Amino acid sequence: MSDRPTMTTTAGAPIPDNQNTMTAGPRGGVMLQDYQLIEKLAHQNRERIPERVVHAKGWGAYGTLKITGDISKYTKAKCLQPGAETPMLARFSTVAGEMGAADHERDVRGFALKFYTPDGNWDLVGNNTPVFFIRDPLKFPDFIHTQKRHPRTNLRSATAMWDFWSLSPESLHQVTILMSDRGLPVDPMHMNGYGSHTYSFWNDAGERYWVKFHFKTLQGHKHFTNEEGEALIGKTREGYQEALFGGIERGEFPRWKVQVQVMTEEQAERTSYNPFDLTKVWPHAEFPPIDVGVMELNRNADNYFAEIEQAAFSPSNVVPGISHSPDKMLQARVFSYADAHRYRLGTHYENIPVNQPKCPVHHYHRDGQMNTYGGLRTGNPNAYYEPNSVNGPFEDASAKEPPLKISGDMARYNHREGNDDYSQPRALFNLFDEGQKGRLFSNIAAAMGGVPGEIIERQLAHFKLVHPDYEAGVRAALERLHGYKADTISAQPTAAE
Repeated sequence: MSDRPTMTTTAGAPIPDNQNTMTAGPRGGVMLQDYQLIEKLAHQNRERIPERVVHAKGWGAYGTLKITGDISKYTKAKCLQPGAETPMLARFSTVAGEMGAADHERDVRGFALKFYTPDGNWDLVGNNTPVFFIRDPLKFPDFIHTQKRHPRTNLRSATAMWDFWSLSPESLHQVTILMSDRGLPVDPMHMNGYGSHTYSFWNDAGERYWVKFHFKTLQGHKHFTNEEGEALIGKTREGYQEALFGGIERGEFPRWKVQVQVMTEEQAERTSYNPFDLTKVWPHAEFPPIDVGVMELNRNADNYFAEIEQAAFSPSNVVPGISHSPDKMLQARVFSYADAHRYRLGTHYENIPVNQPKCPVHHYHRDGQMNTYGGLRTGNPNAYYEPNSVNGPFEDASAKEPPLKISGDMARYNHREGNDDYSQPRALFNLFDEGQKGRLFSNIAAAMGGVPGEIIERQLAHFKLVHPDYEAGVRAALERLHGYKADTISAQPTAAE
């Protein structure tokens, strides 16, 4: 017993009794001077922080990115040079569910990666799908509202979801993926990850290339049907956490093949689609994926809250050789993600150990929440502004990226005008075999239960523009599951009813 550490207050004072509250006699009231009780209760009241607005339920682990290919002609990023090995953290998540939601629900999965590189942290914040529901960030808060709870009923609303989607045909590609077999992976290890957005590489010569990131599971794809997912939820709501944590503890380290698609600036000017449109993929026949390396997860966090819940990922974290693109959704996320972390975790959230870079950090930010690093990050107490004459941190021109060659008049352009939102979903639909199509139809019909008929018909019209069989299959599934007929649309209830 003598080898056990002594329990203390947060100020370091030893605690003589952690079993009994200080009172005025055996039957007396609690004493206000019992600072140990007050400290304990006060800390319990503050154990929770705001959960993420989206991607609240997540699972993560540490690992390594090993580069086996050679893409040095495209990027100067040190972590992507041949032979480089970079420590990293991955966090997977569902989009819509809250912290207590079940893991095995049909939803897009977040696929967030933090690489601790020699030039600072590089974050790649993507999903398990190569596209998204919208292409304009002005619609992102509206879209997320449809995925969350109705303000009056406090229930999820299928009507709101399908109303938004049916009025936003750019969502067809992502909806088709979500309602397909890949919309419900059995666990994080058996799904792909994607940067989703178009990013950019730049090399020592100042040449810029556009790039898409792919992480292909080496465990193979495994998915549940809705019925299988529901049955598992009846047994456990933590299936993903159990599978990821348990597998790594057993030494079963999951791996993903890392690939990139690369496009020159000149090629981007000639594509028939907007290469910066988040609802579009780059056809592999035109831009073949290039093997880069392997990502492996091999260590669990010691404390989930400190290392996974407080992990903060943002596409604003880039390093020399990797940068952004004119993708409007990406541009907005560069602001919104870091802003969310400053609100949720504190002004200096990158001082939390899991978010700290492994390289030297020097900046002139000061004071505010979470400033626990003592003094300034300048190495000199007199260097608290810039420029200065006391050898404070100074800019490095070698980190300057080449200018973007794309320009245009400043205006609010109609993102639906001239856009083809049907060809790529059609190409995906044509890849499905009959069994996959049947499950797609059933999954969509199941998700449309209780949706007003006029919204259903609007969405079916979009499916018909993708392929007549798509519309016919969903319509038949609606009739089979819900007794739905086009001439009964006035009888369809709303979510509030």
